[in-house]
Amino acid sequence: MNMKLHAHQWRTVVLGIAMLSAGAALAQGGGETFTATASVTSPGAAASAPVTIRIERFVTEPEREAIVAAVRANDHSATRRALEAAEAVGYIDVASSRTPIKYAYARPTGDGRLITVVAAKPIAYLGAGLPGAKPKGEFDLAMVLLMLDSHDAGDGEFMPAVTLKVDENGAVVTSDYSRELIRLTGISKIK
Repeated sequence: MNMKLHAHQWRTVVLGIAMLSAGAALAQGGGETFTATASVTSPGAAASAPVTIRIERFVTEPEREAIVAAVRANDHSATRRALEAAEAVGYIDVASSRTPIKYAYARPTGDGRLITVVAAKPIAYLGAGLPGAKPKGEFDLAMVLLMLDSHDAGDGEFMPAVTLKVDENGAVVTSDYSRELIRLTGISKIK
């Protein structure tokens, strides 16, 4: 439980920096493809799957500001509508399913960068059939965080069903449908 809380706090800080900071997006370019392994472990079970994230382009500052404004308004429906209306800027492939990316933003971090990717629909509701499962409700977005080094390798997190809100301090807070943290390991950029 403490590990999940710690991971949730980490996501809150990272997402807040990536979405609400005033830093400029990295230059638009010819697209990037990353591969990774998504892994989840829960008591008595473990699963993993390959994931491909293709980013055709990062959002422009006006596109970014429209999404950030919707999130800051703390209106989940407005956030979802803003993402749905946005042009697809790439896709996430996992388990033979392709989901369009509507928000991709890169921010420099030390000797690397943090890439935040958001889809306007969930990819999967992990644990939906289990006793005590959460109602799906507003968990209707998907999000990926890629923490990359200077060689575009690293680790991250995958939230296949998530909701975004802003807390009383103005920080973006993620609420993940899954009870367990889904880690992305072995992230590498396809050359």
